[in-house]
Order: sequence, then C-alpha cells, then structure tokens
Amino acid sequence: MPLDVDARVIANRRLSADYNVVAFEAPAIARAARPGQFVMIKTSRGLDPLLRRPFSIFEVLRDETGAPSGISIFNKRIGAGTSLLAQVEPGERLQVLGPLGRPFEPVDPPADAWMIAGGVGLAPFLTLAEALAVRRTRTTLFYGARRAGELYCVDLFDALGVRVVLATEDGSRGVPGRITAPLEAALGERPLGEPVKLFVCGPTPMMRACAGLARVHGRACDVSLEQVMGCGLGGCYSCVVPARRDEGHPHHTRTCIEGPVFDAQRIVWDAMQPH
Repeated sequence: MPLDVDARVIANRRLSADYNVVAFEAPAIARAARPGQFVMIKTSRGLDPLLRRPFSIFEVLRDETGAPSGISIFNKRIGAGTSLLAQVEPGERLQVLGPLGRPFEPVDPPADAWMIAGGVGLAPFLTLAEALAVRRTRTTLFYGARRAGELYCVDLFDALGVRVVLATEDGSRGVPGRITAPLEAALGERPLGEPVKLFVCGPTPMMRACAGLARVHGRACDVSLEQVMGCGLGGCYSCVVPARRDEGHPHHTRTCIEGPVFDAQRIVWDAMQPH
C-alpha cells in the first residue's frame, strides 16, 4: 500500500533556470520503492494548486549506514506546481504519496539493458541503473535533448558504470540529431543471438519510434508513460491510455494502476496524444 508522508525537504539542487532535483526525507517510501515507480506530491501547503503532481522517483537516498532514508525527484519547471517545486527550500514540508505504479523489471546477465531517455524522461532511470548494477547487467544509457545545456546528471550514471551515448538536436554535444539515430544503429549492429532489453521514457513521438525499432529488430521493450494524473490511485481516470489486452483488443487503461511501465507493443501509439 502507498504511504502518505509529510516529508521534509532536505535539499533543492538547482541544475538550471528550469531544472532542479528536490530531495525529501521519506524513509518509509524509500524502503518500499522499486525502479520506475512514482510519487504524487502536493506542491503547496494550501489549496492552490489543489491536485498533486506525479513525479518518478529519481534517487533512493541512503544514510551513513546504507539504509534508505529518502527520495529525490527530477523536476522541470512547466506549470504552477513544478514552478513551486523549483523554489522550495530545505526545511519545508510537503505531502508525498507513494510509491505508486508498476515498476520496471530489471534483466540479468547475459542480457544487456539499454535505457533510452529524452529530456525529463531521464527521471526513472537512475533507480533502474542501480538495480542493474547490483545484478552486474551491462547497461547503456541513450540520452537525448535539444541542446547540450539540457543534458543533466550524466555523472551519476557514469559512477554506476553505465555506458552513456548522448545526442543533441542542435549537435552541441554527442551525436547530432535525435537519440533514436544512435539507437537504431546499435540495434542494427547487435546480433539476434545476444539478448538486449530496451527501457524507454520521454516524449510520446520518441517512445513510439523506439517501440517501432524494437518491433522491427525483435527486441523486448518497456516504456514508462508520462501521463497527466489527478490522483495516482485510479479514481479520477485522468491518465487513461489506449492499450491492447492479452487477446489483442484495444481498451483504455489507467496508467497509474497498470503502468506507468508497459510493454511497448501493448500501447496503441496511433491513438496516443503527443506531449
């Protein structure tokens, strides 16, 4: 069951004018969290904004003994709620509900894990990278953004031994163009006898393209959807997405309950709204 915690802010690391990492003291949530899960945060103590906002758990923080002590979230300033989180200061308290949602399932050797992130889609992958490192699974992060200044926290993945492939649309760092280009090249070079699983999070067009590449190359692919949510508990139906049932018939399913992690081939991408 998720926990609703009055969590103390312990740090707000501002990465740029629009991006920051907020850390919360929340040991109970940290102990229960699995890679790819999320929390719902009430971004103010008052009624404005009224609804909570969903955020992937970016880090599970640990104390000096190694015990889980808190979590962090990777925030991009977009609207009222995310703007409040950009300004929050240590010592403030916010309501944090979680962990929520279906997590990633890490793979074991000899399979490799390829994580593909676009922009703020980086958020669910640090906890996954840590779980893969424990399993000694060879891991690659394909990480793309519009420009070099929008590539963040690469050092955290380097520290875990993750191979990092970068791409920027303006060519200012890494491979010029979209991150799907080096991914497609890598899939083309990978023999079918060498197993690899894709994990994807980012803008809908990027996830759709990665799902198509995975299908063409016969690779398993999970996506973490970034839908707007009102409650995170399945009550408001604001996060429904078109997905196929086991027998192949499409239906609308709640991302907060059956996701946010889905088999990419279950999603009816033609019916998805871009974001």
